[in-house]
Amino acid sequence: MKAVQYFHFGLAADVAEVVEVADPGAPGPGELIIDVLASPVHPSEFLNFEGRFGSYAPPLPAFAGGEAVGRVAALGEGVSHLAVGDRVLTQYAGRGSWRERIKTSAQGMFRLPDDVDPLQLAMLAVNPATAWNMLDKFVALQPGDWVLQNAGNSSVAYNVIQLARRLGVHTVNIVRREDQVAAIIARGADAVVVDGPDLPARISTAVDGSPISLAFDAVAGSSTRDLANAVSPGGTVVIYGILSGGKSDLDATDILFRDVSLRGFWLTVWFKMTASDEKQKLYEKLAKLMIDGTIDIPIEATYPMSRVKEALAHAARPGRSGKILLTMNDTA
Repeated sequence: MKAVQYFHFGLAADVAEVVEVADPGAPGPGELIIDVLASPVHPSEFLNFEGRFGSYAPPLPAFAGGEAVGRVAALGEGVSHLAVGDRVLTQYAGRGSWRERIKTSAQGMFRLPDDVDPLQLAMLAVNPATAWNMLDKFVALQPGDWVLQNAGNSSVAYNVIQLARRLGVHTVNIVRREDQVAAIIARGADAVVVDGPDLPARISTAVDGSPISLAFDAVAGSSTRDLANAVSPGGTVVIYGILSGGKSDLDATDILFRDVSLRGFWLTVWFKMTASDEKQKLYEKLAKLMIDGTIDIPIEATYPMSRVKEALAHAARPGRSGKILLTMNDTA
């Protein structure tokens, strides 16, 4: 059986290797075997490959891959809530999903709907759930409110745009280049601004001076300060990514005199702290939103796992129009 592994830290396309590993064998009581179908390449994967994911850098050698969708291939004794052929999320199995087959506990696993593109289901576990939780847990948003976010062309940002629109909430999105604006407007964004000088003032102009109570930060670094400057007094900035490397700049005056709050959201913590039935309810809700088209994540290309180096090089290119996915088995 093949899997993607890395033996030292470095650029993802350099250190990722397809290796032969032992087949997991037959499932034991309460277990199941999953044939992995597809998995997206998230920015966090690059941080893991480079050993830059804070204190969570994996011990080496490490297997790559986070969320994925798979098909149940075999059931162990006592597993009755699933059937062979059902599609499931592998997020519950932990990291290392860039492999052909996984053996894991059936606890918390649930059947995904058949009438959703498996490539979309491969992206259900992380980005839509992150967007939903950030919109739901920090500020009591009302229809007509504004939400601000950077990394406006990211998959999380697309999910925020789509889910906020369904809630009647407006989004103002920060991007790095002018040529990204049209595509984000086409996805349903209400306003887009290009990063640069006087950013908070230009954000205020874009929303016609409306208050902004909530901002999402995927970048950290100086971007945190820009968002804190741009939200209204009493506003909240939620950091959910560290694309700049991990440190954040913040003006103490925003906290002291404008009562701006800085919070964090990491889906891994949510997974650990949330009951299985609550997670299942959310993912069932998000899957329904995929069925009705509310959530539709753009995909630029798919690669077989054997071409993982090409996939990682593609995912690292600036200016992509969608997600890069790896496929491990037939997704039909």
